Amino acid sequence: MIIKKWNWLLLPLLLSALSGCEVFLIGGIVTGVGTGLAVSEDRRTSGTFVEDEGIEFTSAQLIREKTGANVHVNVTSFNRNALLTGEVPTEPIKKDIEALIKGVKNVRDVTNDIMVTSPSSIISRSNDMVTTTKVKGRFLDGGRFQINHVKVVTENGTVYLLGLVKRQEAESASEIASSTSGVRRVVKVFEYLD
Repeated sequence: MIIKKWNWLLLPLLLSALSGCEVFLIGGIVTGVGTGLAVSEDRRTSGTFVEDEGIEFTSAQLIREKTGANVHVNVTSFNRNALLTGEVPTEPIKKDIEALIKGVKNVRDVTNDIMVTSPSSIISRSNDMVTTTKVKGRFLDGGRFQINHVKVVTENGTVYLLGLVKRQEAESASEIASSTSGVRRVVKVFEYLD
């Protein structure tokens, strides 16, 4: 089978757009298991979904180039709104990163919740992953809203909830998250549909 040259040029873009899904490379064609379903049930347009992935990828690259290994910052984009979480050593670095991300193509707004402190430990980050999984599991068990309408990010015990939601969905998500073990605080970064 002859693989056209453009397939290989698009491969890095497609792989970054499929983060969080299992990726298969078959005969030069990239397939993301679950991505089609996630996009079809997402309230964002498919174009915005791809823009969000691009914002996250570009932001991570820019932060690495500007700060090196001095910081631990995560960028989560939902509907072109960037959430900044993590830790930096100084307030000026925190402000510089916010300004940097505001300049990224397609970013509409930035919520900067970066903490000025030493980087979190691997154990803390692992606990955060467990907490995110617990919150998502409780969303599924609760059955009060479609769970893919709310994105969950946990940083140092704080759960951030993002999404395009109705106010009742936001309240349900916040209530469930705040009553989950390991959650110290819940921050709503929602856009409301009603």
